[in-house]
Amino acid sequence: MEQFPIFLNLNNFPCAVVGGGDVAFRKASALLKAQAELTIISPKVCPELKQLIDDHHLTWLNQNYQDQLIDNMRLVVAATDNETVNAQVYAYCEAHKILINTVDSPKYCRYTTPSIVDRSPILIAISSAGMSPVLARRIRATIESSLPQALGEIAEYAGSLRTRIKQAFSTLDQRRTFWENFFSSSIVSRFRQLKAEQKEQIVNDLIANEQVQGEVWLVGAGPGDEELLTIKALQKMQLADVIVYDRLISQKTLDLARKDADFICVGKQKNYHLKQQEEINDLLVRLAQEGKKVCRLKGGDPFIFGRGGEELETLVEHQIPFQVIPAVTAAAGCASYAGIPLTHRDYARKVVFVTGQNSKAGDYPDWQALVRPYQTLVVYMGLTRAQLIKDELIHHGMSKSMPVAIVEKGTTREQKVYVGNLDNLPQLARDNQIGSPALLIIGEVVKLANTLNWFNPDELTDETSTFNTYIKP
Repeated sequence: MEQFPIFLNLNNFPCAVVGGGDVAFRKASALLKAQAELTIISPKVCPELKQLIDDHHLTWLNQNYQDQLIDNMRLVVAATDNETVNAQVYAYCEAHKILINTVDSPKYCRYTTPSIVDRSPILIAISSAGMSPVLARRIRATIESSLPQALGEIAEYAGSLRTRIKQAFSTLDQRRTFWENFFSSSIVSRFRQLKAEQKEQIVNDLIANEQVQGEVWLVGAGPGDEELLTIKALQKMQLADVIVYDRLISQKTLDLARKDADFICVGKQKNYHLKQQEEINDLLVRLAQEGKKVCRLKGGDPFIFGRGGEELETLVEHQIPFQVIPAVTAAAGCASYAGIPLTHRDYARKVVFVTGQNSKAGDYPDWQALVRPYQTLVVYMGLTRAQLIKDELIHHGMSKSMPVAIVEKGTTREQKVYVGNLDNLPQLARDNQIGSPALLIIGEVVKLANTLNWFNPDELTDETSTFNTYIKP
C-alpha cells in the first residue's frame, strides 16, 4: 500500500488553493463541500471561481504567490500551470509540515485527492496514488451506478436506531444479526417510498425476530443489449434474492445480477410455456411471502406488451409490496439500432404500438385506425401473422409499396434488419427464415434505414462490435 487512506475533518481547517483557473475552481468547490475555511491565491480567477468567491464570501488574495501567504494554512492545493510555482509551494509546505497536493504532479504531493462517491455520511474514495486519475474516475462511475441515491439517508436513519438496538440486544452477535437483517430489508430498497410508520413496523418486526415480508421488483431489462439497462434496474438485480426471468433475457444480462441469487426461468414462446402466466403470478407471491426480494426481469419494458399489469394485479390482491422499473422498450431500442427514427417531421408525426398476439380469438385491432398518413406502426410479436397484417392493412387502404422493416434480435450482436415493402412482408419473413424475437416497423420512416444507420457492418470486429446489422433490399 503506497498511500494511507484517511478522511479529514476540514471544518474550521484553514486551506488554500493557489491558482485561478478551471482546475482551481474544481478543487475549491470540493473543499467547500467539506466545509473548509478557504483562501484563494491568484492575481486572476476564472468567472466560475469568481462567482464561487462571491457566493461563499471566500478570502481572495489577488496577487502572485509568495511563501508567507500560506504560513497559517494546514492544507494547500497547488493548481497553477507554472511548474516552478508549484514546486515552490510544495517545498515550502514540506518544510513547514503543511499537507500539499499539486494537481497532476504526484512528485509534488504529500497527499492525493481520490475520486469520491458521495452519499453523505457514506463516502467512498478511490485512489490510484496519482498514477491514473481517469481509471479511478471510471471505477467510481461503476460503484456509483450500483448504490441507491438514498444510501446516505438510510445511514442516518440507522444511526438514529443505534441506542435503541443496544438496549434491545445485549450481545454483539445479536446486534450484528439485527443489522444484517435491517440492511437486507425493504427499508433499504424502498426507503423513500416507505412512510415513517411502515419503517417503524419493519424495525419492530426485526427486533421481535419476526419474518419481514419480501417484495417484488418488476424490472424491464430492455430490448437485448445489456448496456441499455437503467441504473435502477442494475441496482435491483444486485439486491435481489431471486431473479425470475423471461426466455429473452440474455446470459450477459443475467451475469450482471447478484451472483448468489436464485435464478428461475419462466420463459414463454409460441406453443411452449415453461410456466403459464397464472403460475408465474403465484410464484411471485409465494417467494415474497417467504421474505424474499424478488426481481421479476422482463424483456423490453414491463408495461408495454409485457403482461406486467397482470402480475401486479395479483401482487396487489395479496398485498405484496412492489416497484416497477421501466426500461428502453423494444420499439425504441430496435428502431434506434436499425437507424429508423420512429417519428420524423417529413414522414411520421405519431407512432402506434400494437401486438400481433391477441388475448381472445377474433379479437383484432382496429385496422382502419392503423392506416393513417404520417404514422409509424410498430408491431410486437407479429412475425407469425405477417400475412394477416399485410392483407388487413392493404384492405383498409395502406399502399402495397409502404416501406417495412423486420428487426430480428434487435440491439444484440446478432441483430439483422430486413427491409422491403408491405406487399412482400410475408415473403420477406419466409425467405429469410426470420426467427423470434422480431419487431415489425411499418411506415415511411423505414426509407431512412440505410442513410441513418449509424453503424457500418464492414468495420466490425469481435472485440468492438456490440450488434450486427444487415440491410436486405
